[in-house]
Amino acid sequence: MKIQLSRLARSLCLALALGAGGAATAANGDAVGGPLPGQELTPRTLYHFLLAEIAGARGQIGLSAQLYLDLARSTRDPRIARRATEIAMYSRNLRMAGEAARLWAEVAPDSEEARRVLASMTNPEHGGEINLEAIQIQLARVLAQSNGRLPQNLLGLNRTLARVPDKQAARAIINRLTEPYLDVPEAHIARAQAAMAVEDGMGGLAAVERALELNPGWEPAVLLKAQILQQAGAVDEALRQLEAEVARKPDSTTLRLAWARALVAAQRFEPARAEFRRLLAASPDDPELLYAVGLLSLQVDQPAEAEIHFARALAAGHPQSDLIRLHLGQIAADRGQGEAARKWFDEITDPELRPEANIRSAQSIAREGRIDEARALLQAEADEPEIMRRYILAEVQILRDANRPAEALLVIDDALRETPDDTGLLYEAAMLAERIDRVDLMETRLRRVIELQPDHAHAHNALGYSLADRNLRLEEAEALIVRALELSPDDPFILDSLGWVRFRRGDGAAALAHLERAYAKRQDAEIAAHLGEVLWSLSRRDDARRILDQALAAHPENTLLVDTARRLGIR
Repeated sequence: MKIQLSRLARSLCLALALGAGGAATAANGDAVGGPLPGQELTPRTLYHFLLAEIAGARGQIGLSAQLYLDLARSTRDPRIARRATEIAMYSRNLRMAGEAARLWAEVAPDSEEARRVLASMTNPEHGGEINLEAIQIQLARVLAQSNGRLPQNLLGLNRTLARVPDKQAARAIINRLTEPYLDVPEAHIARAQAAMAVEDGMGGLAAVERALELNPGWEPAVLLKAQILQQAGAVDEALRQLEAEVARKPDSTTLRLAWARALVAAQRFEPARAEFRRLLAASPDDPELLYAVGLLSLQVDQPAEAEIHFARALAAGHPQSDLIRLHLGQIAADRGQGEAARKWFDEITDPELRPEANIRSAQSIAREGRIDEARALLQAEADEPEIMRRYILAEVQILRDANRPAEALLVIDDALRETPDDTGLLYEAAMLAERIDRVDLMETRLRRVIELQPDHAHAHNALGYSLADRNLRLEEAEALIVRALELSPDDPFILDSLGWVRFRRGDGAAALAHLERAYAKRQDAEIAAHLGEVLWSLSRRDDARRILDQALAAHPENTLLVDTARRLGIR
């Protein structure tokens, strides 16, 4: 027992020297506000420390905060006061946090951090409401007494006021607080950030431009300007400016990384990959860069290169190791290497990713023709309702791909007995019913979806298209599709449906206009079949042959395409 107590005593000494539980930063410095008090390690102090630590370890955060606050009151040690403040904030006890913060600021009057934390506290005398006037006074004092840390404190203003729900009020405070310091570029950065918080892009841009006038080429301002431009939708301009800065400062890793990320955001994946590879050449073992190159290699359809970089990121200790395993497993699965894929999936332990890993394992087994084994895996793994739903939909997809739609419909119907108003399941059931030519059941299910979710564009479209394709109730079918297009404008599949129903109603010109729009947006096999048929009916047979030949080259096994070409005598 003596040995255990000795170890605990040493732990307490370390906590007092470096900050309890790693919360404080150093034995001396701003965090604790200057010279530290000599602190005698009495049995009572040790006892209270042990109680506080044990309470925290057992999840009794409120009790731990109270014990630390009591200890801070008795010792008046700023490190313990800081610890009490942090734990009380973590427990969301605003009154206790405010008291601890006031004690911290009192015993560490030179600590800027203590004053900043106190300024961000809610006002316990007003039922936890935020006292903006008190915050402003405290922050003004912090800025006035910065002692050489004015730039850092200006940059911390938005962080301090982050908990203020009224962002316009927070912006007004920041504008007033920065007024005496407008010759300091950081003041304008603070104003720009506050403008962004209220979605005032023009105000943010004006502020950051002023910062750049005071400090030309200053990287934080350059990066913030690019961020503001991106948020405003001026993606190309953001890219242009970042590229210019990279050309001016080619050795700046920060700028190059920002440019690479901006390229990703603009969906310019190949240039983004090239830039990330340049960054990787300078830091070949950086796990984040390795992962980024892997993702972008997948995006540009280079799975072999993606695999290499994912494996290196995994070996380098990337924190999202299970996500990388998921990617590696899928690469193997896409190659038809089922056993290797499932090895990767089986190694995933993250509870958030485990369901997806199970689904992909089942899909891999199904590709090998072992349909019932794949289904058994999903059925055995189902537990929580939402996860169960995901597994049901995965099982249905496996059966659909195996051309067993009637069995898939039975699975859906069984699930609907538990959740009869699940619109997702109802919609899937309708699509399966159509596939086995149960038009009555399809219509019943789709109308129920529309009743439960009137803005379900795909339900309107599916019902309208199914009627149109069967030459049934064409006026009603068109009305349904028009409503779908109102709900989801420019959707290529809905445009296709509208073109097809117009064709069925004898309006070839209108049909052609809708189908050409649809095909321009998405070169889908079925859209091509419809477009080819309408072109043929309008005596534009060369155009019809061209469209159908191109589509058949890309989708040689599509039944509708093949049947349409054969019926028109093209193939």
